[in-house]
Amino acid sequence: MATKYDLIVIGSGPGGYVAAIRASQLGMKVGVVERAELGGICLNWGCIPTKALLKSAQVFEYVSHAKDYGIDIKDASVDFGGMVKRSRDVAGGMSKGIEFLFKKNKIEKIAGFGKLKAGKKVEVTAEDGSKTDYSADHIIVATGGRSRELPSLPIDGKKIIGYREAMVLDKQPESMVIVGSGAIGVEFAYFYNSIGTQVTIVEFMDRIVPVEDEEVSKQLERTYKKAKMKVMTSSEVTSVDTKGKKCKVHVKTKKGEEIIEADVVLSAVGVATNIEGIGLEDVGVATDKGKVIVDDYYKTNIAGVYAIGDIVHGPALAHVASAEGIICVEKIAGQNPEPLDYNNIPGCTYCSPEIASVGYTENAAKEAGYDVKVGKFPFSASGKAKAAGHSDGFVKVVFDAKYGEWLGAHMIGANVTEMIAEVVAARKLETTGHEIIKTVHPHPTMSEAVMEAAAAAYDEVIHL
Repeated sequence: MATKYDLIVIGSGPGGYVAAIRASQLGMKVGVVERAELGGICLNWGCIPTKALLKSAQVFEYVSHAKDYGIDIKDASVDFGGMVKRSRDVAGGMSKGIEFLFKKNKIEKIAGFGKLKAGKKVEVTAEDGSKTDYSADHIIVATGGRSRELPSLPIDGKKIIGYREAMVLDKQPESMVIVGSGAIGVEFAYFYNSIGTQVTIVEFMDRIVPVEDEEVSKQLERTYKKAKMKVMTSSEVTSVDTKGKKCKVHVKTKKGEEIIEADVVLSAVGVATNIEGIGLEDVGVATDKGKVIVDDYYKTNIAGVYAIGDIVHGPALAHVASAEGIICVEKIAGQNPEPLDYNNIPGCTYCSPEIASVGYTENAAKEAGYDVKVGKFPFSASGKAKAAGHSDGFVKVVFDAKYGEWLGAHMIGANVTEMIAEVVAARKLETTGHEIIKTVHPHPTMSEAVMEAAAAAYDEVIHL
């Protein structure tokens, strides 16, 4: 007899474990299939440990520039191994936190590799190779993603690496080429550059962080070049020769081919979905271009089977997966959750300066047919930013000129990832530009820049 659950979740990342906990809160008997550590890639090999590394880099930067703050510190040096160990310890502690939450919510962890079978069953292959069938009324597939590989950039784990290896290198490389300038690329670029590695960024598109507003891209490129990083846009890595002591990276540019030597090449060209070998084809679940096809409540074409997170449409972000998981199980439980508004999803990049954005860029809003009012407030005019020594960057806001609808916001600067939630909440509540201007913001704070940018859009800005 197969063990029976109300819900089985395959994968315990920020989509899977959140869905499991919410389902348990709603009275379901829940089992979660996980072949590795609880918390998935985000908690163990992504969001959390990278932020720990970035914090170490930031602390080293503070120490290195202590003189700017009237403090004299001599002979500060990087303990690369210590930084890596701290990062792993943070991730390990968070994973134990998920274990605690599973016990608290009476969720059963099923260790092994999960595969869908007909009749609402999941076959789990344990580490020793033994197979056990489990059945459930509902099954959520939340298997996440991994580093995408380019044919010209095959990851060998030593000289050509992905994000996992970049977090646990044995020693700090003297030089590194980073291919791709999305969130993963620019975060590792900041980390390694700040601790003394010579960094080159190669981006296929005509600007770095290409999904962001153009002005944000320009600001980050200026900052990175000032930090002595080499930034190559409209460029493509055609091959990497790894035979010698150093990698020879062949880069095709507008001016011709350039060969760059580096100790390590980091492939940061996006995420591939983990949908192979999990039984989707066996039970007839429909997919398209590597994504599982689902409705607004994450139901697939097969009754009782659902999918959330990186393997479905929408941005591959932890908070998106969590929101999808909650909506999915609430619908299963007979509640009436609202479908997720994918145009109100904040994006955060934790390089330095940080980047945060939500909604339409200025160009996208115009292309969508809006007549826009745009306001921008630089942190160079912010008292708090000046006092903190972080005056790079700005807040840019985009409003619909006709009705005052807040179409988008784009920020680059210190701590802006903590500020973007104000905009997300305001847009959810259909707040207008005038209402933000009249909302008193505390002084001195970085968040004042949001109010000032809104005021700038309506020619009411005070501090510019």
